[in-house]
Amino acid sequence: QVQVLESGGGLVQAGGSLRLSCTASGRSFYKNVMAWFRQAPGKEREFVAAINWSGAVISYGDFAKGRFTVSRDNGKSTMSLQMTDLKFEDTALYYCAVDSTPYRRISSHGDEYAYWGQGTQVTVSS
Repeated sequence: QVQVLESGGGLVQAGGSLRLSCTASGRSFYKNVMAWFRQAPGKEREFVAAINWSGAVISYGDFAKGRFTVSRDNGKSTMSLQMTDLKFEDTALYYCAVDSTPYRRISSHGDEYAYWGQGTQVTVSS
């Protein structure tokens, strides 16, 4: 049974930093794209970042560029998101998503990802 588990969320002041982690288990995902999405109350789900199997191809949502860094452990089904200079508008539930097909291109579309975690809450106080 596939499980996707996020951790690392919490409450932080504006300008602070947080590091989110994601682990996928139940089968091997080290050849699969992994991604972060977020959703704030009353808003649509939003693409944050994605990373391919080797870590050589990365994409960010515009708001994340220069502030967020996505990475993964080579040969493992784990991924991290380092977030710096957090803003009030970064407050959201952050989800980890995993593609079911190995070696595919990264995508910013949630429909491309088959497996999702329950999310970890990030709250930024102004």
